[in-house]
Amino acid sequence: MTSDPLADLAELPGVAEAAEQARGDIDALLWDRGLRSRMAEVVAASRLRGGWASAAIDGADVRPESLRSGAVPDGSPIGRVVAASLLLQEQIPRAVVVSEQAPLQAWASLHSVVAHGFVPDEDLGRPRRVDTADDPLRLGQVPPALEAARRLEALGRLLLTAKAAPAVLLAGVAHAELQAVRPFAWGSGLLARATVRMVLAARGVDPDGVCVPEAGVLAVGRPAYAQALRGYLAATPEGVGAWLVFSCRSLSEGAAEARRAYDALPPR
Repeated sequence: MTSDPLADLAELPGVAEAAEQARGDIDALLWDRGLRSRMAEVVAASRLRGGWASAAIDGADVRPESLRSGAVPDGSPIGRVVAASLLLQEQIPRAVVVSEQAPLQAWASLHSVVAHGFVPDEDLGRPRRVDTADDPLRLGQVPPALEAARRLEALGRLLLTAKAAPAVLLAGVAHAELQAVRPFAWGSGLLARATVRMVLAARGVDPDGVCVPEAGVLAVGRPAYAQALRGYLAATPEGVGAWLVFSCRSLSEGAAEARRAYDALPPR
């Protein structure tokens, strides 16, 4: 009997194949010599596209070409969410280092950045103290604050102890758990999607953050995303398995988005 609580996830229908495909698609990017020679440019493009896509998933959609041209999001509610999402992307590499020893501290740091101006200063980096949270995907009722804090702590322990499960599956579980629990009063979805990058980097799957998992989610579709999360929330083997297949598919789509970012670079 394994001590890793996620070790059996790959036995769920379709999960092992989807995980292998996602890992292979990410590996193919990192082995591309041309892409590696322009890694800094591709990573910058990945962060820009990821920040835009994550905000769009939460309903703050702007024209991506306006961001590529260097325009600063305006001070409207939508513009502020986009700006927060882009700023969050810049903080992920620092959070990766912290997460390897203290995941809760990494999330607190990221939340302090992304939620600035959206929650009172005393709530920055702190799990919610109320039984409500923002719900842009309309997932429904959130767990009470005390349960949310408990599950956040459990997830932090899981990131430190789960060794047998593939990293792409661990990233998927962390993503869904943060979305399900919504441990912060505002911004949990943005943090959940940033955590995918954090886990993949910490586990050495995508150390530089080339893949664009947020754009992968958007490519598969916001309705499919919400449906898959509801399946995870149901806590049945079928629901969890379907979520993990969705999560892995979004990573494959995110790898394709990174390829498009590379192909779009101006020639040297």
